[in-house]
Parts: sequence; C-alpha cells; structure tokens
Amino acid sequence: MTKQIIFAITLLLTLGAFAYTVNRIVSFFRFTRPAFPVKNFGKRFGVMMNVAFGQTKIFRKPVIGFFHALVFWGFCIIIFGSLEMLIDGLTGTERVLKALGPVYNIIMASGDIFALLVAVSIIIFLARRIFFHIKRFEGIEMNKMTHIDANIALSIILILMISLLTMNIGYVKYNSQIGEATVGLFPVSSLIAGFITEGQAESFSLMYQASWWCHILLIFLFANLLPYSKHFHVFMSVPNVFLSRLDPLGKLPNMDSITREVKLMLDPNAAFAAQPSDAPVERFGVKDAEDASWKNYFDSLSCTQCGRCTSVCPANITGKKLSPRKIMMDLRARMKEKGPLMVKNGRDFSDNRSLLRDFISEEEIWACTTCNACAKECPININHPTLIVDIRRYLVMEEASAPGEIKAMFNNIENNGAPWQYSAEDRLNWAKELDINMK
Repeated sequence: MTKQIIFAITLLLTLGAFAYTVNRIVSFFRFTRPAFPVKNFGKRFGVMMNVAFGQTKIFRKPVIGFFHALVFWGFCIIIFGSLEMLIDGLTGTERVLKALGPVYNIIMASGDIFALLVAVSIIIFLARRIFFHIKRFEGIEMNKMTHIDANIALSIILILMISLLTMNIGYVKYNSQIGEATVGLFPVSSLIAGFITEGQAESFSLMYQASWWCHILLIFLFANLLPYSKHFHVFMSVPNVFLSRLDPLGKLPNMDSITREVKLMLDPNAAFAAQPSDAPVERFGVKDAEDASWKNYFDSLSCTQCGRCTSVCPANITGKKLSPRKIMMDLRARMKEKGPLMVKNGRDFSDNRSLLRDFISEEEIWACTTCNACAKECPININHPTLIVDIRRYLVMEEASAPGEIKAMFNNIENNGAPWQYSAEDRLNWAKELDINMK
C-alpha cells in the first residue's frame, strides 16, 4: 500500500508539471495565425504511417537511419510495458497485462529484444556526437548547450534501456531462485541471467524493485524534460507528420490579406461586406513569432535539429549564411522569449525585438532559392520555405526592402508588365534581322 501511495503522489506531480508545460505551450499557439484547414484524414493517415511509423525518409541515410528506426520502433513496443508499470504501480497488481496471454508473451519478448537494440543504437549515437565530427551536427545555431542537451537526452534513454534490462534480469533470476514460473518471455534477459551464477533470491528481488523504480521515475523525469529539449520530437514528430502540408512542395500558399485586396479592387461592395471597415489591419508576412502560422510554430517545436535540411541546402553548401534548421530553431527560441510576455501583456506587446533581424538576418532570408530540398529531406515533413517566403513578404510589402536585382524586376513588372526591362512593343526587336515569319 505504501508503494501505491508513493507511486500515486509521484504520478500526480509528474502529470501536474507536464500539464503546466503543455498549457504554457498551447497558450503560445493562441498568438499564431491560421494555416491550412486540416482535412483529407485518410491521406494524412497514409502519410503518417509511411513517413512517421515506416521511417521512410530516415532510410535515405540507410545505416544510421536503420539504427534510428530501431529506436523509434523500440519505443513503440516498450511503451506497452511502461503502460503496464503504470497500472501495476497504481493498483498494486503484478504484470496486469498477462491476461493477454500469447500476445503478452510477444509484447514482452519484443520489448526485451528492443531494449538491447535501442541501447546499442544509443551508444552509437553518443559515440558519433562525442568522438566524431559529423558536419551536419555543427553550425552557428548549434551552440555548446545544444550538444549538451542532446547528450543528456541520449544518456537518459540509455539508462532507461539498461534499467529495463536489469529489471527483467532481476525478475527472471528471482523467479528462478524461488522456483516460480516467469510470466512473459524475456529472451535477452534470460540469456544474460544464465551467466549469473552467484546471488540470493533477496538480492535479485532488490535488483528488480530498484530497477523498476529507476525505470519508471526516469520516464516521469524524461517526459517533463522533453518539452524543453531538442528531443521534444519524441512527442511532436508523429502529429507533425499527420498535419503535413499536402500540397506539392513547390506550391506557395496565397496570403488571405492580399486576396482580400484583390477582391476589393474587383468588387468593392463584396470586399467591404466580407471585411468590416473597422477591422484591424493585419501585418503582411512575418516579422515576429506571432505573425507565423500555427503550423510554422508546430514545425519549430517538432524539429529534431538533425541538420538533414541544412546539409542539402544549396545556399548553405555554397557558403551562404542560410541554414533551414536555424530558421526553425530561431522561431522556437523567439516564441519562448516573447510568448510569456504576450500571455502577460497581450498580443500587441512589444519588447523592441523581433524574429527578423534580432534572430534571422535579411541575408539569410534572401539566400533561399525556394528549391524545397530542405522540406523534401526533412524526416518529419517540416516545410521551411513557407516561413522563409512569408518573412520575405513582410520585407517587400511592409518595408519595400529587397535586394537591388529584385527591386529592378519589380519596377519592370510595374512599368512593362513583365520582369524584363523592355516594353511590350520592343520585346521582339532581337528577331527583326532574322528570317522568321512573325505573323
């Protein structure tokens, strides 16, 4: 009974802390702008199964992608064991899911095998980060704390897998010592337990209980650390893939505010009927975090900071400052900075800082070629160009700021109806001396 009380109090504290964090993040979403309507659920489910659960984009780097897939699939299996631990901890039962019969044996055996596979994968990940200088893990946005954050999260996962294995080993050895049948199958733990010839039943019972508490308390701790870590994608990646933009990558969304302006020119009465005259004027494009859409912010929270987007960006490869990963990290950092102030003082609050210039420079924004290589490569379907283009839209439409070559093109379109410097009457002058029938 004492164990149940302690467990219940710990669980309540965990859920309370997690609820506070979730409520805080949700409150920031209230300041973002609408994005696309979420529909076509059948197609979205297919994308989620293919990209998220199938890990298809991860396998573009087949070797390391395989180990990452093992970690993801392992989590999907091991979560059933964690659910059982929650029920047992609250009710005082012992392996309550054993009622599933043969299915339980499959779940436990799979979890035991994946615990070893995940542990090996995490050791490989840690070795790559600590001992190998992987280029895509570096960049101006990847400061010392970013690397520490990644190493802490990976270390916690490694300890989780070790504690799960020691828990299973203790359980198997304890039952063996007292002559009771083991509930469930534990192929890896049973194999390791076979090499242990010393020890009393009480020692293995203590090993089991200590590992049980270590594992479940680490889960509680990890769940509350994740929202403040790059590993928040553990929670966010699958929903983010489900909420993927389903339009072709090269299609840029229209701005509703501009559409209204066009309608105003075509049919003033209809435009005024749809938009009250006293409605506040919206900012064109994105200057600060609250100007971004909810999907842009969702993307920033989901970003794994893996650097695959930046590693294929032609602008970054050729030495320009643009890093698509940095754009997402900057949006998350800016909302983390300004979000609490807007919650306290309202959406119109200004701290005399902004996402543009204080976090993201104009040079970065104009370096983008909108080739969509970043969006195509992202393993969780983040769409970086939509945010980059919206920041450009702010610069052009609110500040009339653009590189000289683009301004010249704008002037040509305004004066000549085309991006070229020649009037419509002169566009075919180049062909006058050629033997071409222009009729």
